[in-house]
Amino acid sequence: MTDAVAMTNERNQMFRELFSGKTPKRVPISNPATQDFAIQYAGFDLAEAQWDLTKLEPVYDKFCQDFYTDTYPGGSIRLPSHYQILGSTPIVMSSSGFMQHPEVVGLLAEEYDQFIASPYDCIIETVLPRLYTEFNGAPGKVAMALAKAVRAQSDDLAYLGAIRTKMNAKYGYATMGAALTEAPFDFMSDFLRSFKGISGDVRRYPDKIEAACEAVLPLMIKKGTLPNPSMLGYTFIPLHMAPYLRDKDFATLYWPTFKKLVETLADMGQTVQLFVEQDWMRYLDYLYELPENTIMRFEYGDAKLVKEKLGKKHIISGFYPVTLLQTGTKQQCVDKAKELMDILAPGGRYWWQADKSIINLEANGPVVENLRAVLEYVHENGTY
Repeated sequence: MTDAVAMTNERNQMFRELFSGKTPKRVPISNPATQDFAIQYAGFDLAEAQWDLTKLEPVYDKFCQDFYTDTYPGGSIRLPSHYQILGSTPIVMSSSGFMQHPEVVGLLAEEYDQFIASPYDCIIETVLPRLYTEFNGAPGKVAMALAKAVRAQSDDLAYLGAIRTKMNAKYGYATMGAALTEAPFDFMSDFLRSFKGISGDVRRYPDKIEAACEAVLPLMIKKGTLPNPSMLGYTFIPLHMAPYLRDKDFATLYWPTFKKLVETLADMGQTVQLFVEQDWMRYLDYLYELPENTIMRFEYGDAKLVKEKLGKKHIISGFYPVTLLQTGTKQQCVDKAKELMDILAPGGRYWWQADKSIINLEANGPVVENLRAVLEYVHENGTY
């Protein structure tokens, strides 16, 4: 057995134990830097490398060599090729090469009833042509644009998958599959009604929002289901709108369908990882109700309170502020990692991840050295 295979087996076992509520021999670690960061770190032009994926294998090889992690680093779900082919307005590349999500409206307020009656048909017939310019026109033109986009995305993902396989074989990372979905309320806001639109709808049309979330729930479950659900595969759910809602609106409009989503996925034997964005401290009692061993990666909040209220039932992650890597000294960055481990690691159920991803490598900044020091410190000292 090669060293890399042995490392993969060891890491897989570590995550199996973590996800089942057992205590692994050490704290698992994931590098918070993304593919965007890795490209810049390797010295390549960000936009060019995302269009020419042949540049990415050396990018990842260097990145994997230079930063410790137990899981494959980087990765991207927003490569530009298929978005441009479709004439995308909700996902576009900026002049600096970053893929961005502008505020868009795919569904008008007066179209709620149409959506509630048949979400899938409404998305296909009304929403997509509004958000993607190439879905307008003659059927033959639309079919050709869709075929080109599907082929482009398929080729891109296959190429990235081949790179990932090589890096896993070389560096012995844990092999975990992942799916992505959204809480129904977040889906309604992100691409259909927009942040501004859904905020107004909460006051004007709460009954329609509630019905729309129930109607779209089966699609969110399907989107979040892995082909072969297992403990080592997980569904990633970024949580967006809840901190901007009043408590009573959260309780009636956001929570019911979100809870059903997580419970359904868990019932399939699938692990769920939540990215608990912004400040959810007033919702901790709700989060406790979710299925045991739900992974919760927190962006902000009181780590001691979260550990106290949730740490005996759920897996806690996040909290480490990536902004400190830019503004702090190496010692300050390491001290923060130690502080959080002292709070969150006792008793197990802790996965070291930062509070958010790192996408931008600021010229001449200390991020690289500070990140490397923190990852090495947690690896060497992350015992439960």
